[in-house]
Amino acid sequence: MAIKKTQRSHTCGELTVNHLNEEVMLCGWVAKRRDHGGLIFIDLRDRYGITQIVFDPAHMQGAADIAATFELAGKLRSEYVLWCKGKVRSRPDGMTNTKLSTGAIEIVCNDLVILSEAKTPPFPIEDETDVAEQLRLEYRYLDLRRSYLQKNLITRHKMLQIVRQHLDAHQFLEIETPILYKSTPEGARDFIVPSRLNPGEFYALPQSPQTLKQLLMISGMDRYFQIARCFRDEDLRADRQPEFSQIDIETSFLDEESLFPILETMIQKLWKQILNVEIKAPFPRMPYKEAMDRFGSDKPDVRFGLELQDLSAIFANSTFQVFSNALAPNARGIKGSVRGLVVHEQAEKFSRKDLDDLTKIVGAYGAKGLLWIKITPEGEMQSPAAKFFTAEEKAALTERLSLRPGSLVMIVADKNKVVYDALGALRLEVGGRLGMIPKPEDKNFAFLWVVNFPLLEFDDKEGRYFACHHPFTSPRPEFFDDFINSRNMDNLEASAYDMVLNGVEVGGGSLRIYRSDVQAAMFNLLGLTPEEAKTKFGFFIDALQYGTPPHGGLAFGVDRLAALLCGVGPIRDVMAFPKTQKGTDLMAGTPSEVTKEQLQELNVMVVKPQKKEV
Repeated sequence: MAIKKTQRSHTCGELTVNHLNEEVMLCGWVAKRRDHGGLIFIDLRDRYGITQIVFDPAHMQGAADIAATFELAGKLRSEYVLWCKGKVRSRPDGMTNTKLSTGAIEIVCNDLVILSEAKTPPFPIEDETDVAEQLRLEYRYLDLRRSYLQKNLITRHKMLQIVRQHLDAHQFLEIETPILYKSTPEGARDFIVPSRLNPGEFYALPQSPQTLKQLLMISGMDRYFQIARCFRDEDLRADRQPEFSQIDIETSFLDEESLFPILETMIQKLWKQILNVEIKAPFPRMPYKEAMDRFGSDKPDVRFGLELQDLSAIFANSTFQVFSNALAPNARGIKGSVRGLVVHEQAEKFSRKDLDDLTKIVGAYGAKGLLWIKITPEGEMQSPAAKFFTAEEKAALTERLSLRPGSLVMIVADKNKVVYDALGALRLEVGGRLGMIPKPEDKNFAFLWVVNFPLLEFDDKEGRYFACHHPFTSPRPEFFDDFINSRNMDNLEASAYDMVLNGVEVGGGSLRIYRSDVQAAMFNLLGLTPEEAKTKFGFFIDALQYGTPPHGGLAFGVDRLAALLCGVGPIRDVMAFPKTQKGTDLMAGTPSEVTKEQLQELNVMVVKPQKKEV
């Protein structure tokens, strides 16, 4: 049988000294070329690794035409695709490359075919690169040849296979739900799709399969999961994309006590099989209120201290207007707070400019300022506001925070949301500057569940309540009566929970409302009339009346989970074709305009925004 000179016998990552003297065929891309006159060396690359190929006329036994093969090798350039055949031999003494799995051998090539030539790439295909990201995204197909990104995508693949096997072993069924669906309120903006067959009507791309998976529970498919594609038209960050994937899970007849162990063992398998790291279970649980009070975040990084300190009681009678305004009840009788962070023996590390920079950080979260106090070597309080403190307040503050020379206190006073958000961000910034936060290579993984989230949030501008999670989240059982009767609304707790790792929300979910009267009460509280609720959710409201089991679930962000396993920051590094922060694909040039004929078929007219006059 004739050899097909487009096929390989091995990959570029598997040959070792165990294959010495074997004749092999390899295919791949030219990563590097080195011409030493009488010898030509090629580093041949595929997604499995790199193998060194040598064209050595003195040892090219079996070559039909040694001169022609060597001449052809001289034409090879970076990123050419080639097929080659040759024998495996050991590298000369002192020439092994311990960084490569194939570093002890090389292939003496005796037959070569250039399968595809390549233009000079716009940037080197190397893991360590300082090439602008815009350029790499424009040529993403070349960027993806880097082993760094390939390894991330391979890890993502392995992660999903482990998830599928684990959930299958627990009787979960993988069921697909529609991508073309119905626009939903109370969430981010939808991407909408015009319907050609139904002029003037639109589909929406799903933000999540929420109502659909609940309908599957009503249908009796009591354990469902899906690697779901989701879409949200919202402003982007490093950890957010307009389209993303989630491991979507829903179950019937299970509460948190039954569901959490299934999810915890799944995480244990992922970390063990991919990182060879043992994760202890069960994971600690922390109520939402405790997380906010201690860390200023509902996704706290608990690997280091620097916890928030509530100073409201100390300044309850303060004449300092910043404090007194924050602690005064608003029109709904809700008070703000005065809280701070303290670091000891570190005050000299923060110059006035540093403190000004920190003030800008808290300002981004709505804080009107950052009050700082330094304790001098003589034990005196140095602060722009020190003159407003009474002796009693200074003494109480010193005792409460164990202040001593070198201590630095940073205080924010405002309504609680502003205080928590500002100090939560400040805690991470200061912790990072002082080297308190473990690095990814430390493999310090602190999982926990944050539980008992608020059910509702009041919006002062809108003058109404919004669902903190989504309108299908159930109140905790002990709050049912208060919820149905609209009592104690600001203190209602939800049967909602998030899995958190090192300050990152890995996944979130809740038990769902399964009683039609409770769901109707939720829609009413959110300002939906019965008619509006029926228009938007009529199919779902009807379904609830046909025997709905208690159910709940959770969704893990695939991209975020993969990024944590790969030890990378931005989720675009674990995605094949990510978009920019403006939601554009620089490689394909999307979004883009469509033809007038396409718009006419859809009965759609485009109105472009008018340019503002200068």
